[in-house]
Amino acid sequence: MSRFPLITLAVIAMGFGSTAGSAAPPGYFDLSPGVTLTTGESWSDGAENFRLYGIQSCIRSTTYTNGAGQVADCGEASLAMFAAYIKDTKPVCAPVIVLHELTYVMCYATVGSDQLDLGTLLVSSGFAFAALDRDGLPYSASYAVAEQTAREGKRGLWQFSDVQHPAIALAMEANKTTEDAPNDR
Repeated sequence: MSRFPLITLAVIAMGFGSTAGSAAPPGYFDLSPGVTLTTGESWSDGAENFRLYGIQSCIRSTTYTNGAGQVADCGEASLAMFAAYIKDTKPVCAPVIVLHELTYVMCYATVGSDQLDLGTLLVSSGFAFAALDRDGLPYSASYAVAEQTAREGKRGLWQFSDVQHPAIALAMEANKTTEDAPNDR
């Protein structure tokens, strides 16, 4: 498990109006105001925990240097953008798989008259990344393409030269844990 603290940020319902008469279709649920965001891709709603499938936000406490030369928390930036997308696009989500009391979901967001994948919006804006499996391969090829396009276009966090893909930070943490483990020889 990561050593990074799990700090939650409540999404305050004030200012998040609901759209009258727009209920989620069968099999879906609204990603509603009042949930507690835990990262830039996960949240809890009461006793239930959810995570967007196939993406990874910056890890809380990892940093980047912004254009003004100030060190900022990368995870907070991802979380703030996630909160903004929830507020502005009123996502609707469907469960994909439940693992260890965590429900992975796919969500669509409404932008104008279009329904767009929320994961793609976050990744293509440069505030989330394609999640990688243990072999370093993306869970979603489309998210990997969106990430590469955001990186090349220096969108969002990619505009800062010291932004680190969270998979690198996670791998470094895993290697550190392995190196600190007692040797069984």
